[in-house]
Amino acid sequence: MFLAEMQRKLPLSGDALAIAEGEGRNAVFLAEQGMNVSAWDYAESGLSIINKLADSRGVRVDTKLVDLNEAVWQQNKWDEIVCIFGHFPEVTRKKTLQGVKESVKPGGYFITEVYSHYQIPYNSGGPQNLELLYKPEEFLNVFADWRIVHFFMGEVVRHEGDLHNGLSHVIQFVGQKIE
Repeated sequence: MFLAEMQRKLPLSGDALAIAEGEGRNAVFLAEQGMNVSAWDYAESGLSIINKLADSRGVRVDTKLVDLNEAVWQQNKWDEIVCIFGHFPEVTRKKTLQGVKESVKPGGYFITEVYSHYQIPYNSGGPQNLELLYKPEEFLNVFADWRIVHFFMGEVVRHEGDLHNGLSHVIQFVGQKIE
């Protein structure tokens, strides 16, 4: 799991937000590390899955029904924001990345792993719509004034839930907001 790898390398702590959280693996993992975690998803069914997983693991995750098209991003609120395989139309994606940039506290991190625009022929997960897939310059442009801790675009093997299985083409980005 990419997030676990980054957690071993970085001093992640405090208040974390997991967006487009789906099945809750990332939010629950962060809660198991002792962090105060909130998870946003646009589907009630997703939030229910997150809560069940958190209960089964004996941790707490504060879940909120949030449509990222209408999200209110508070300035310097989160120590970390995580988005793993969160895919949205371009307008929502741009708004979300800008919201993340504003909402991470100085010194905090944005950690993401998403399918790249090369993913479609891999058939190992993710959207089959090119508009929902990412290009590296989206991260490099939005976060140009941040410290890039980790950046990778290429092939990885993923076995995470029912929707992410096999050889995949991803973009991994970890940025730290400059204090």
